[in-house]
Amino acid sequence: MFLLSLLCGVPLVAALILLAVKDNGTRKVIVKLAAALTMILALVSAWTFYREPVFTFKLAGAVSEFVLAGDVVLCLIIMYLSCRSGRFWIALLALVQTGLMLWMETTTGSTLQVTNDILIDHLAVIMMVIVGVIGSLITIYALGYMEDFQRLEPDIEDRRPYFFFVMFLFLAAMFGLVLSNNLLNMYLCWEITSVTSFLLIGYTRTGEATHNAYRALWMNLLGGLCFAIAIVYLRLRFDTVELDQLLRLGLASFNVTLPVALLVFAGLTKAAQMPFSSWLLGAMVAPTPTSALLHSSTMVKAGVFLIIKLSPLLGDNEAGLLAMFVGGVTFLFASFAAISQSNGKKVLAYSTISNLGLIVCCAGIGTFEAVWTATMLVIFHAVAKSLMFLTVGTAEHHVGSRDIESFDGLFNEMRTLAVCMAIGICGMFLAPFGMLISKWAAMKAVIDAGHPFLMLVLVFGSSATFFFWTKWLGKITAIVPGRKNLEADVHADEWLAMKTLAVLTIVVCILFPWISSAVVVPYLQNVYHEVVEVIGQENLIIMSSMVVLLVILPLLSFGRGHKKLVQTNLSGENLGDDLHYRGAMDVDVPVTLRNMYLENWFGEARMSLAGGALCLACIILEFAQLLGGVAHV
Repeated sequence: MFLLSLLCGVPLVAALILLAVKDNGTRKVIVKLAAALTMILALVSAWTFYREPVFTFKLAGAVSEFVLAGDVVLCLIIMYLSCRSGRFWIALLALVQTGLMLWMETTTGSTLQVTNDILIDHLAVIMMVIVGVIGSLITIYALGYMEDFQRLEPDIEDRRPYFFFVMFLFLAAMFGLVLSNNLLNMYLCWEITSVTSFLLIGYTRTGEATHNAYRALWMNLLGGLCFAIAIVYLRLRFDTVELDQLLRLGLASFNVTLPVALLVFAGLTKAAQMPFSSWLLGAMVAPTPTSALLHSSTMVKAGVFLIIKLSPLLGDNEAGLLAMFVGGVTFLFASFAAISQSNGKKVLAYSTISNLGLIVCCAGIGTFEAVWTATMLVIFHAVAKSLMFLTVGTAEHHVGSRDIESFDGLFNEMRTLAVCMAIGICGMFLAPFGMLISKWAAMKAVIDAGHPFLMLVLVFGSSATFFFWTKWLGKITAIVPGRKNLEADVHADEWLAMKTLAVLTIVVCILFPWISSAVVVPYLQNVYHEVVEVIGQENLIIMSSMVVLLVILPLLSFGRGHKKLVQTNLSGENLGDDLHYRGAMDVDVPVTLRNMYLENWFGEARMSLAGGALCLACIILEFAQLLGGVAHV
């Protein structure tokens, strides 16, 4: 237990120290030390608990009082901030859910018996590594990035002590969330992540940032309210607030569909599923480390983490259909919307929403195969998408734009960065990298579960991802002569994070067979009490070997041979600089490389409206059916 206390305590103590540190040099030392310790503790904890199928622990009784006090403090903070800005409905949301928790604790709390406050299984081990390793790398990256950010945005107040305080506070809350079996403790950490996300999104204090921060807050509080109602329902109806007990009740044929559906809804809001995806899109106004930390590798993963934990109780019931339909529709329409975007962070945002939708859909199916797929997608998406966010942030600072159409010649200007970006893109959609293999498994799981409609959704959604990732990859790998090298100005802290994540993207794909057999399958075997072969181990090994070859072959030919430079074939007579040609009517024509975005077909507004309306209708329909059933009983 001491190890877990350190895991949560180190980032928390670091957060408090960084809030008081104003000197940039001292801040760098503290952030790097805290990040290194957090990473080491996450890896040591993962190795320690990996050897046990399930580890449980009961905390001291005083912790419950601390948790309740934390709920009240968070509520007061939200109410103060919301009332100060005139957003009284947000304050009301916070007041209602905290009031529910206080009422439950004061009327029934003394008789509540909790067996296990902490439960660590292999899924929690996976999340510990994701939060500890990727989250720590992002905080290191933020050192160099925020230095450039404040230099390039002189009108924005330099509040870096506050920024790093919130980042490390968020990491501490995420560790608490993934370790919690007691839903009261998980709820507190859940709400802390909502508040820290709000604070980071609104960092610049511009009108747009403030508006988007409050939108993220109220949408996540809406999910928090459903979380609180689920806890109260479980306490009053089944006399428990433990997640493992909820699973046991459901598997023993007790009717727990309503609280499960409420928790699924909370997960949908946190995972930015339609119609709540706008909060994640709005969060892109925040500095890039915020996007990478909250919206690719950690916070949004809290939502899918909870739904995956509940997946044995999902399937062909109201809660399962809710997750399947909302996740599937979100995957499809977010993938379509990404086609029409040229802003790099917007593409990443819609891609994130899309992939989270696929994970939610698989978790909603609830079978061994589908949950295996959802878990593998969580791993691959966290690593590759974090890398993509960081590379776009660095490119924006040095190229001067985050627009993909501005990345002409990136391979000439910032070759190492372009390679890192290409690795991230390949990791997201190309065979034999893990994301595509996992989508193959998703299609197999959908077919075996007997959902032909979802099969069509996955086919068309996956086709759309090929479209927008191929455009991006072609853009950054095109050679444009005469460009100045810009990489010398990139901070070492940024390179450390990006190169490490690039290597991790490759390593995770190479270790695909081991991750499946040693971590994911044991978790599912403990949950489902059986083992189903999703993709044959020999096929996984072949895919892994292909990744190794993709890495080794370019290295073997690197620096060898004499390359003859010739003029580029253009659409007319090359004028000698490979950038202009003589066209019709003897007119000099500049060479341009531009993509198609098909806005008339896949415009953002149209896709968001259609997807949001379908998902909202599904949510209303499933809860109406659930509540009607409850009223009838």
